[in-house]
Amino acid sequence: MAQFHGRPVLSQHDYRAEKIRSELEKASYHVDGFDAVAGRGGLLPPVPSGTFLVDDAMLEELRLARQGEHASNLGGVLAHSFADAAGVNAYVVDPVSVDEWQDLARVSGSPLVPRTPMCHALNTKAVAKRFAREEHREYASLRLIVVHMGSGNSVSAHEDGRMIDNNTGEEGPFGVDRSGALPMRPLIGVCFSGAYTQQQAEELVFGGGGVFGYLGTRDLIEVERRIDAGDEKCSLIFNAMVYQIAKEAGAMAVVLRGKVDAILLTGGMARSEKIVAQLIEYLRWVAPIRVYPGEDELQSLAEGVFRVLSGEEQAKRLQRQSQERSAAAN
Repeated sequence: MAQFHGRPVLSQHDYRAEKIRSELEKASYHVDGFDAVAGRGGLLPPVPSGTFLVDDAMLEELRLARQGEHASNLGGVLAHSFADAAGVNAYVVDPVSVDEWQDLARVSGSPLVPRTPMCHALNTKAVAKRFAREEHREYASLRLIVVHMGSGNSVSAHEDGRMIDNNTGEEGPFGVDRSGALPMRPLIGVCFSGAYTQQQAEELVFGGGGVFGYLGTRDLIEVERRIDAGDEKCSLIFNAMVYQIAKEAGAMAVVLRGKVDAILLTGGMARSEKIVAQLIEYLRWVAPIRVYPGEDELQSLAEGVFRVLSGEEQAKRLQRQSQERSAAAN
């Protein structure tokens, strides 16, 4: 969701900060006892996977929202506020703009509209590494398809320890309230019909599309209840969503040339037995399937910061990455 109650995301800072303080007080946590603070990474310029220090360069990007408005833009800003009060560093881990794509994945079909990485990188990378640990394998040695199913769906291909391709929020299967890929000519017609402003058109596909657009609800439990009660339209839309998710996973199997060690299903929708059963039916011929319901994002944030504090990993800086990209371009 790009805004809360019609206001830009960062206008919610004080309200959210007060809620966090209240919860910390209830749990008897004191700011002066923190060693570091972690927040969700927002819409930043493309960056490598890893743990990033929240510095002035990152705060500027998040406040200016040059990559777009999103609720996750608050993560780094809030983390910095609490870290500053504690006299420690703030970090974000694997923000949504993690870029590990192979060059082939960047070509869209039109030089006017390049493909740019954007997905649920934090949970996707965490689940892939969790699977590797469970299998006593190195993540870099595995070829994986990770299917993250939340309000939007991110399906990614992993090879050599990198997420080499994935659908972005503008592509792929529709989700709870996102439209995913749409037929181009009819969409252009909607945009130029005069019936919608640009913002309204964006809201139709990001927040007003998908299951919500068809059925008027974002509650998949309610949708499953309607299906069980014999609602044929709900059944069609629900099954179509799963069908599109399976198609995208099949596309990632092609990216990996059919050599897939496992398919990992994760995110909130992975709690649905109906969804998981259908995906297994579609995809079990590709590779073994493992299910990780929900999200490991809070644990993943903590683990990323622990790696930095223990010296296992060096924190990256957004400004340094920007300078490297500029130097490479020149």
